[in-house]
Amino acid sequence: MQAYIQGRNVNLTFRPPNREPVRALSGFDIDIREGEFLSIVGPSGCGKSTFLNVLLGLIKPDSGELTIHGKPIRGPGTDRAMVFQEFGLLPWRTVQSNVELGLELKGMASAARREISQRLIDMVGLAGFEQHYPHELSGGMKQRVGLARALATDPDVLLMDEPFAALDAQTRDLMQIELLRIWNAARKTVLFVTHQIDEAIYLSDRVMVMTKRPGHAKKIFPIDLPRPRAYEMRVTPAFNELKLEIWQTLKDEITA
Repeated sequence: MQAYIQGRNVNLTFRPPNREPVRALSGFDIDIREGEFLSIVGPSGCGKSTFLNVLLGLIKPDSGELTIHGKPIRGPGTDRAMVFQEFGLLPWRTVQSNVELGLELKGMASAARREISQRLIDMVGLAGFEQHYPHELSGGMKQRVGLARALATDPDVLLMDEPFAALDAQTRDLMQIELLRIWNAARKTVLFVTHQIDEAIYLSDRVMVMTKRPGHAKKIFPIDLPRPRAYEMRVTPAFNELKLEIWQTLKDEITA
């Protein structure tokens, strides 16, 4: 059976003017199941974010092919949405109008937009903050708005590029718990880029370790830990054995 998202021999080289070319991705292969939560870890600069942008359709690879449901990715589409590290909220729009942005751009009627945005605001735990502006929100609340906005257009695939990196440690832990709750409710296919091995294991069905640049998949680890996942599972032997194994694989690339 064909994978829901499939990549075969994806290659990409950046050619900035007056500088040496940079090979970002080389021979990148991947297979992702529908509804799967896959995290990607790798050395800094290995092409993790670049791969997400190729999958989003913002960057065209030099060769190879990426498909979703058997259809080649030729550019951006409503079947994919991105959640960024920097929140990306429009400061002049309220929580509700930020969440509704994509629906507004699609020309959806006001009443329908309001119904969808309210359901998602409730889902991400921001009921009562609909009319607040971004400067009135904490970092964790801003990221919840960004997640609700990404879900509003009902994408099949959610791409998350280090979405919790700007948060303090306690807020980050809480957002991981919230993300699992939301993912369990929405059941989107998620690709999640992170530098934190603990975070990757806790959230994911599988964790992919990328090589140093030019990046490709070095090894994919199945995370055979039961769901739903309690935060306390991070101190179990099974969790820490996985963490050590992933770290040893990653360390070889960082120090190469």
